Amino acid sequence: MEQQRLSKGDFADGIEQRLKTFMLRNLHVFRALPQAFDAQHFGKQLVRCSSSAAANYRAVRRARSRNEFFAKLSIVIEELDESLFWLETFVFAGIIPENRLSDLMDEGSQLLKILAKSRSNSGG
Repeated sequence: MEQQRLSKGDFADGIEQRLKTFMLRNLHVFRALPQAFDAQHFGKQLVRCSSSAAANYRAVRRARSRNEFFAKLSIVIEELDESLFWLETFVFAGIIPENRLSDLMDEGSQLLKILAKSRSNSGG
């Protein structure tokens, strides 16, 4: 069976859509949080960094040079990693059970691996 390769544009479109969906899912987590200060504080951080990862990926796609691509992709990776930190913090602090976040955390980890590989392949 022959495996079809995605064009760079199709690949980037797919990653952009996954990052937007990741952001939206994190927004749903935030909206379902208790009103306790810690939950709201951590939740706002989660929304900020997950939305930043999605927004900055758009800038990656419009990079004018290899160095700009590498720098902007590094920001996306940093914000995505921070998103995972806040999701882990919800579990660690006992705010949300791990089984409720495991799929979302898995998606974030997969995106992080893909983008880190893309950055290492860019040779920035």
